[in-house]
Amino acid sequence: MREVTFATMVSLDSVRKFALTFPEAEEMPHFEKASFRVKKKIFATLDIKKKRSVVKLSAFDQSTFCSYDDSIIYPAKGAWGKHGWTIIELKKVPKKLFEDLLITSYCEVAPEKLARQLRP
Repeated sequence: MREVTFATMVSLDSVRKFALTFPEAEEMPHFEKASFRVKKKIFATLDIKKKRSVVKLSAFDQSTFCSYDDSIIYPAKGAWGKHGWTIIELKKVPKKLFEDLLITSYCEVAPEKLARQLRP
C-alpha cells in the first residue's frame, strides 16, 4: 500500500468542475448522488456524503487502476463491479490519478467521436 497524504485529496468541487469540461458532459441527479453523463449515459457519480466517486471502466482498465492501491480504487460489490463500476476514495486518491480515471471512464462511455476529442 502506498503512503498518501491529505494534500492529495480530490475536492468534491474539483470532481464536478473537471467532469463538466468534457464534451457534451452534463450533471444530473441519480438517487442521492450526482451523476455525470454523456449522451444520457453515466460515466461517473459523486457521493458527497461518503466522499467517493464511482466510474465506469473496461475490465482491463479496472484491473489496471485497482492495482495501484485497492484501498483507494476498487470494484463495486457484486455484478456492478463485474460490469466495470469502480469506486474511488476521494480523500486518498492523487489528483492526477483521479483525472486519468475520469478521462478513461468518459472515453469508455462516450461515442467514439466525442472520446477522440480527449484521446485522439
